Amino acid sequence: MDHQLYDYSPITGREPIQWPGGARVAFYVGLNIEHYQIDRPATSTFPDTAALTPDPLNYGWRDYGPRVGVWRLIESLDRLGIRASALLNSDAGERYPQIVEAGRRRDWAWLAHGRNNSLFQTGMTREEEHAYLTEVVDSIERTTGTRPRGWMGPALTETFHTPELLAELGLDYVLDWTNDDQPYPLNVPGMLSVPYSVELNDISLFVGKGFTGPDFVQVVRDQLDQLHADSADSGRVMALALHPFVIGQPFRHTYLDQALEYVADHPGVWLTTSDEIADHYTRASAPRPSGSPALPRAR
Repeated sequence: MDHQLYDYSPITGREPIQWPGGARVAFYVGLNIEHYQIDRPATSTFPDTAALTPDPLNYGWRDYGPRVGVWRLIESLDRLGIRASALLNSDAGERYPQIVEAGRRRDWAWLAHGRNNSLFQTGMTREEEHAYLTEVVDSIERTTGTRPRGWMGPALTETFHTPELLAELGLDYVLDWTNDDQPYPLNVPGMLSVPYSVELNDISLFVGKGFTGPDFVQVVRDQLDQLHADSADSGRVMALALHPFVIGQPFRHTYLDQALEYVADHPGVWLTTSDEIADHYTRASAPRPSGSPALPRAR
């Protein structure tokens, strides 16, 4: 079947995007704050034990994130004045209040990231998913004091109803469809897709491809340099997806610092959040008053 969620739109044929202050690339850190159930397999560093219950090796590796890794990562973000876009499991919000409080003090953007990273809503009926999403969003609003506006499913999973159900709950963008370098409207009134990355992602790079710290720094540099070159006529978005149990390991910390420093020192970069990217795009895309000049189209 063909999907109906969004239309084909070549990036060369769109109205140009202009970011605040003349920036060419809008950069945000997608900080995954997750909880995993102990009796279900999940992302693993040693597959041979992943199906065991319990699995201390892999569960403990993942549990390093909220206990230690996230605090090391926060140090790096603080030093460079980068606010996180926190992709928060509602179970994590309820179980790790110290992390939530740290994010509240730093004015992070809070996005809903499902109940936990062991449960996906794929296969739910519309009614089941509506109840699930309502519970997740309401829980995150209670724990953070802010109703989330963005969504990323655990493992970027959705059903065919997810965007419209999220819109009914007051959310206005999703990160799940990683198919663009710019935001774009979905065929659900009021809903956007904002870029996220499964490639520029510490799990994919370190766990999936076996990259080293220097490899990671080079990939971040190359990604930004290319997007900056691409954005001569229309702004781009660069998302850096981070998981504290991966990038928060001690031997990787210095390389995260190097990568973030390169981004923060790069000319033409707007250090922002996914909420602010969605806001700016929505305002800039609103219909102009009759008679106002049209912007030139991107080449």
